[in-house]
Amino acid sequence: MSSDALTLTRPDDWHLHVRDGAAMAAVVPHTARQFGRAIIMPNLRPPVTTAAQALDYRARIQATVPAGVDFQPLMVLYLTDNTPPEEVARARAAGVVAFKLYPAGATTNSDAGVTDIRKCYATLEAMQREGLLLLVHGEVTDPAVDVFDREAVYIDQVLIPLRRDFPGLKIVFEHITTKEAAEYVAAADALTGATITAHHLLYNRNAIFTGGLRPHYYCLPVLKRELHREALVKAATSGSPKFFLGTDSAPHPAHLKEHAAACAGCYTALHAMELYAQAFDRAGALDRLEGFASFYGADFYGLPRNAGTITLKREAWTLPESLAFGDAQLKPLGAGETLDWRFVG
Repeated sequence: MSSDALTLTRPDDWHLHVRDGAAMAAVVPHTARQFGRAIIMPNLRPPVTTAAQALDYRARIQATVPAGVDFQPLMVLYLTDNTPPEEVARARAAGVVAFKLYPAGATTNSDAGVTDIRKCYATLEAMQREGLLLLVHGEVTDPAVDVFDREAVYIDQVLIPLRRDFPGLKIVFEHITTKEAAEYVAAADALTGATITAHHLLYNRNAIFTGGLRPHYYCLPVLKRELHREALVKAATSGSPKFFLGTDSAPHPAHLKEHAAACAGCYTALHAMELYAQAFDRAGALDRLEGFASFYGADFYGLPRNAGTITLKREAWTLPESLAFGDAQLKPLGAGETLDWRFVG
């Protein structure tokens, strides 16, 4: 690797939203050009709760992948209070790799999420037995808990007991945002991992408010203080196999982001690897990016690492102001701003 070019084993995105229909057709090619695989979030309306629905959704995604591009969507089922344990074996047979735990009401399209983790224990036992992963949106939804504290409280109230009760279950603490989460995962056993987004590596909560209220920087879990961003950078660049890439790229029509009740989510699929390269470059850790982006997630999921490579070049370029998104417009995170690295193939 030179200081002006970076060639990496083809990476994977271990946390991605692609929606459905015409909107999905607009965004899947952005991910497919950079990543070999992506974990597809199941929070559609209605949510993807069965193996049969996951197979149908996978087929719809594959139909939007550009010809000649090798990209594999990895499917996840939406865990509810009523997910039957029998669905776990059906999921495994269908090639589903994980279940997603959304606390009810925690984020976009999470209304059907889990109200009490104890209601899911029989299903979690089946997952532990079948070897499917549990992907956790780790925030409590108690309105008495400050929004900036919900992740740290979740560790104490839910994750620590869950880890104790299911010691053989692989758990991914998704899109971690706090020093507490980074320290918890670093100290946990080998069956606990975490994804980190590019926006949580690059920005703290000031980004939401600089020069006015900027809704395109609003996501859940929300951006935190600078000390938490620094802790995430330290974790991501540490070389620990517990931490790996998950963009949580979440497209919303611009008019619903620029709204009185703005949707939560940042769209980063267009320029994901450029953003991660920028974050690792600023930390003086470009040599650690390949492990984080290309190796550790595949290893944690028990999947082979990708063949092939991608190349990033140190070259300034300006992000477009907006993109077509079905019948609407989509604004990428940092629209109109200049990045230092560019994906070249």
